[in-house]
This record gives sequence, C-alpha cells and structure tokens, in this order.
Amino acid sequence: QVQLVESGGGLVQPGGSLRLSCTASRSIFSINAMVWYRQAPGKERELVARITSRGTTNYADSVKGRFTISRDNAKNTVYLQMNNLKPEDTAVYYCYNSGNWGQGTQVTVSS
Repeated sequence: QVQLVESGGGLVQPGGSLRLSCTASRSIFSINAMVWYRQAPGKERELVARITSRGTTNYADSVKGRFTISRDNAKNTVYLQMNNLKPEDTAVYYCYNSGNWGQGTQVTVSS
C-alpha cells in the first residue's frame, strides 16, 4: 500500500496559479498511472488529469490548456500546475493511485 500526501492548495484570485504536489511514501517508478481528482461542494468527484508511468497524459476538457500534470520519479512526486484558475476550479483536489487516496488539499479561487 502507498500513502499519498498532497500539498500546495490555497486561496488564489481568478487568473492566478497554484502548483499542487502529491508525494508517495515509496517509489512510484513502477506504479501505473497517477491521477488527480477534484470534488466541489455538492458535486461528484471528477478526474482532472492523469499521467502514466511512461509519461502519457490525459486531461479533463475543462482544464485542457490550463493545467499540466508531471511526475518526478526520483522524488516520488506528482505535480499539478494550475494556471489561469477560475472560480469553477474551486474544489478539494485528491491524488490517487491503485486504490490509494490522499487526504486532499483545498483550492479556492475567489476575488
């Protein structure tokens, strides 16, 4: 089992940027896809971005061109760079891998 710890959330104005990090408790080099999800109040949890062990990425249509997922296997860490943030990006963001969830980090986009 892998423990996942997210960080980097916070309050940002519309148009601003944040970078989320998800650090795994052990090497993720051989682990398959790492995924970022988010859940806004009253809404279903939705996939935001995914990166495979080979570096192939996928994004939700709502974040394409604004968010970038990347991974640093040497640091056991996956990142989510979020640019041009919008109020509708407000949610708790979760890191996921192979049945393991992080505790989530709150992102609030508001003026």
